[in-house]
Amino acid sequence: MDPVFAGIVITAFLLIILAGGLWIGMALAAAGYVAMALFTSRPPGLLFGTTLWGANNSWALTALPLFIWMGEILFRTRLAEDMFKGLAPWVQRVPGRLLHTNVVGCAIFAAISGSSAATAATIGKMTIPELRRRGYSDFMIVGSLAGSGTLGLLIPPSIMMIVYGVAAQVSIGRLFIAGVVPGLFLMSIFSLIVAVYALLKPNRIPAREPIMPLMERIWESRRLIPILILVLAVLGCIYGGIATPTEAAAIGVTGALALALVGGGLDRHTFWTSVVSATRTSAMIGLILSGAAFLSTAMGFTGLPEQFADWIVSMQLPQPALIAALVCIFLVMGCFIDGISMILLTTSVLLPAVEGSGIDLLWFGIFVVLLVEIAQITPPVGFNLYVLQSLANRSIGYIALAALPFFAGLLALIMFITAVPDLVLWLPGQMLGQN
Repeated sequence: MDPVFAGIVITAFLLIILAGGLWIGMALAAAGYVAMALFTSRPPGLLFGTTLWGANNSWALTALPLFIWMGEILFRTRLAEDMFKGLAPWVQRVPGRLLHTNVVGCAIFAAISGSSAATAATIGKMTIPELRRRGYSDFMIVGSLAGSGTLGLLIPPSIMMIVYGVAAQVSIGRLFIAGVVPGLFLMSIFSLIVAVYALLKPNRIPAREPIMPLMERIWESRRLIPILILVLAVLGCIYGGIATPTEAAAIGVTGALALALVGGGLDRHTFWTSVVSATRTSAMIGLILSGAAFLSTAMGFTGLPEQFADWIVSMQLPQPALIAALVCIFLVMGCFIDGISMILLTTSVLLPAVEGSGIDLLWFGIFVVLLVEIAQITPPVGFNLYVLQSLANRSIGYIALAALPFFAGLLALIMFITAVPDLVLWLPGQMLGQN
């Protein structure tokens, strides 16, 4: 059977059942079953059982529910309020003023949550009413939140990096380190966008509030100390080689519970709802991982990934042209499916071609995460848009339009890391060596 024909049939079947509303994980598994039944002589039932077990029997994957739980615990505390009060006094002199609390606040929370939607929701529920009360434009409030919320996927620890690392068999610790410098660059780009907007539209920025004395600003910054200690504890253990990502995640959960307890935000209800929410999210991701693993294995038996890789290599496309084509593919996919599914659907088919073209899989992981970030603010599926719709009571179209400058900022960073790959690869090489 021609692998190309098999690929067309499998893709068409998958799109049809997804359009019918079947859960993504089950749809992926069903497509894999059809591929095995129609285009191979292997028994699909036996393969499904072994693949299902193998996809979830991963020590690295145990970090995922722990990081999710850590974010859920902190989502239900006074963390965002303390962060806002600690950051606000330091940005009064910067063009855009308190709008920068969205960017910096999301960056700090990203370092402990690993989730884009949780980052946008946690910071947004505090800053939206505060910034509105002080007279800031809704357009930039929701735009900066939608864009900055995506930092939750790039600044480690990142759920998407864990998923990619497991799927592509790339070191999760190296991925975390590789995301640091691009994450700081992206935060700077977003702050620059806010500053330029403030300079171009000064009438939409309220008058500057009285500047606090230096010692008073330092005193207000004490509110940031607990969260910074937690960030340093989690990431420091990973980067210092003291703990694996899974062990660091356990440390993070313990620290988050301690912060919530000391801050008065932890009770029986909060604890239980955080456990249930983290369990549901983890189970959803596990189902998608299982379905994608089975589909990937089935596609391997059809020979499609190898043929696609050979075709890409035979075209002898320069890397910039291949990367541009991949950007277009991911941008289209991001309009219709969520980020985890994007990663798991494409790794089995694209990774052989990417490796054959000489692209570093560590660099490619950060590249893919940036494209998934774009999907978070792209209608009609962008999760951040729906999170902010519920918080800001604005239409999806309004929020997507407000996020457009940050969409452009993400594309600019993708072009930059393509031109300068060492922006991604330098820090892991310095800290962990080249291998």
